[in-house]
Amino acid sequence: MERARPASLASSDTVGVTNPGGSSPFVLTCDHASNFLPSAFGTLGLPAEDLSRHIAWDPGALPVARRIATALDATLIETRISRLIIDCNRPLDAPDLVPPVSETTAIPGNAGLSDSERAERIALSWRPFHDTIASIIDDRQARGQETRLVSVHSFTPVYKGKKRPWHIGIIHDDDRRLASPLIAALQRLSGVSVGINEPYSPADRVYFTLERHARSRGLACAMIEIRNDEISGETGQRKWADLLTGIFSDLEPEEAKGSRRHAMGKSVQSAS
Repeated sequence: MERARPASLASSDTVGVTNPGGSSPFVLTCDHASNFLPSAFGTLGLPAEDLSRHIAWDPGALPVARRIATALDATLIETRISRLIIDCNRPLDAPDLVPPVSETTAIPGNAGLSDSERAERIALSWRPFHDTIASIIDDRQARGQETRLVSVHSFTPVYKGKKRPWHIGIIHDDDRRLASPLIAALQRLSGVSVGINEPYSPADRVYFTLERHARSRGLACAMIEIRNDEISGETGQRKWADLLTGIFSDLEPEEAKGSRRHAMGKSVQSAS
């Protein structure tokens, strides 16, 4: 017996766009911006406290991304549906597109979905998010506006019992035009531990949005992961947003070095 179908939601309800005509070359995405579950899904069988955990979203990422976008006059595209419903930073054939388990937590409401239920979730959130990004980039390219795509995420300080020492991580594949100067600038900051393809790498299947919209078009791109205890409150969010804004304001991409597309770094793990 199929579950109740979600209420129809327009793209404007499932995807948020800030400053679509931004003058900055930077376009930001926040792929896991919200922990919102439409009422038709209930709590997916989870206790309420689980819905505030990292399994449901990237805590702190959206306030940081919004502050950067405002300071740079950049465009920001954000999801407005929890990744527990569908993970917009995954290809459609990914086993964790609709995650049956997140880290060590089983998601009862995601077990045994029919093809039609899966298709409804894709239409609800995944398709509008990616169509919106594509449309914005198409418009920018049509008017000859330079575009550099950056996705903003957060990660947990401890994952499956293992502590993660980095304050911030920069994820990239072999196109390092943005990543290299960004990493170099961060490494000059006192007391900041920078992960290079940590705590994730493209091998962990976390690079999909950038592969789909930036790498496919030859656009410079990078993924930012900030440890979420660093941005759990307004003070930390302001600190990291202002640091990154200062870096982006002066950042110029390096020349392209190679065009192969392969994952860098470590073995595959459950992804951000």
